[in-house]
Amino acid sequence: MELTMPIFMWILLIIIISQRLIELIIARRNERWMKERGGIERGGKHYKFFVILHTVFFISILLEVTFRDVSNVKLNYILLALFIFTQGIRIWCIRTLGRFWNTKIIVSPQFSVVNEGPYKYVKHPNYIIVGIELLIIPLLFGVYITAIVFPILHILLLTIRIPTEEKALAENFSD
Repeated sequence: MELTMPIFMWILLIIIISQRLIELIIARRNERWMKERGGIERGGKHYKFFVILHTVFFISILLEVTFRDVSNVKLNYILLALFIFTQGIRIWCIRTLGRFWNTKIIVSPQFSVVNEGPYKYVKHPNYIIVGIELLIIPLLFGVYITAIVFPILHILLLTIRIPTEEKALAENFSD
């Protein structure tokens, strides 16, 4: 089988997947740290759908690349710059929350809500960044079905996630 996808796309995909795996390690470490300090997980029932969404997202990219000729896709420098910019904000979100950053909803009343960094300006900046990434990454690869479907699925999941997170925060940080 002939490799139809340009090499930079494969490298970018490997970098993105590696980044996500590192973030899962960080999240697991932070989860342990929070739970050792009385943190309680909320909204665990919907978490599996985020895992499925993000796993199937990468599978969808690979399938769409396989079944669609993307050999003529040129690197879009504007999209690449926007992707790099979103990574900067993503890192800013993670660094701002520090030990409190997680892929799960974990709250503890002994800590206060973080209202600095990007959280000073927007309530859920990381969710916005993820939504943008779910659009930009497939567009960089020239796979348009994935670029349409997954941001929509992300928004649908957020209609469950954000109210669950807001309720957990309100219950634990009533002041």
